[in-house]
Amino acid sequence: MNEIRISSPDGAAATISLFGAHLMSWKTADGKERLFLSQRSALDGSAAVRGGVPVIFPQFATRGDGLRHGFARTATWRAVGQGDSWAELALAQSDLPAATFKTWPRAFELRLRFELKGNTLALRYIVRNSGMQDFQWAGALHTYFAVADFAQATLDGARFDGALDEIRPATPVLRLDTGAGTLQLEQQGFSEWVVWNPGAEGAAATADMDDGDFRRFVCIEPARVDKQVLAAGAEWTGHHTISLIP
Repeated sequence: MNEIRISSPDGAAATISLFGAHLMSWKTADGKERLFLSQRSALDGSAAVRGGVPVIFPQFATRGDGLRHGFARTATWRAVGQGDSWAELALAQSDLPAATFKTWPRAFELRLRFELKGNTLALRYIVRNSGMQDFQWAGALHTYFAVADFAQATLDGARFDGALDEIRPATPVLRLDTGAGTLQLEQQGFSEWVVWNPGAEGAAATADMDDGDFRRFVCIEPARVDKQVLAAGAEWTGHHTISLIP
């Protein structure tokens, strides 16, 4: 995979793949990896990556008649800007192979910006309708957070219990105790938080995940789960900011 690496003066670093605009790694200034990435995930562009931050567009899960979680996570994006501590990637209708375009023939442009600011990672997700007709879309930043032990991790003080697949109304801030530090999660523009973990049975039934991997992560993703209309010529922006709390 073609990758972009960014870093900040304090030692924080991130790696982004052009395949799916996928955030593969985020290490805070203490050198600790804050994202989970399955060792069994295909990393050759043949399938969506299991872990990191998959980009969901234009459909969430199977809530529609298109590809599960859409095509953005398996498309090849373009790098359109980069500095030492930031990078921005783009995907447009013209970047899609013909077979994908036939399944969703609408003019659009996606932009995803990653920026490191000390022990904070800021993501900005832009969806533009560059065509002459309205379209409906859903999306998310499907973040896999690394935890020391899923059974001991807490979200806003509450411990997790078994497999999870929860859709919660959006709140500005959540706090995740990973067992290796507390992360503050903030979002703007999205309408839900999705909290997910497959549990033991789900992990065992998932080909690109080791049986015990469910103990090592929890997904907490800012999302727009149900499709909503974006008018012709209009633009939507969502923000997802993750900070390590001292």
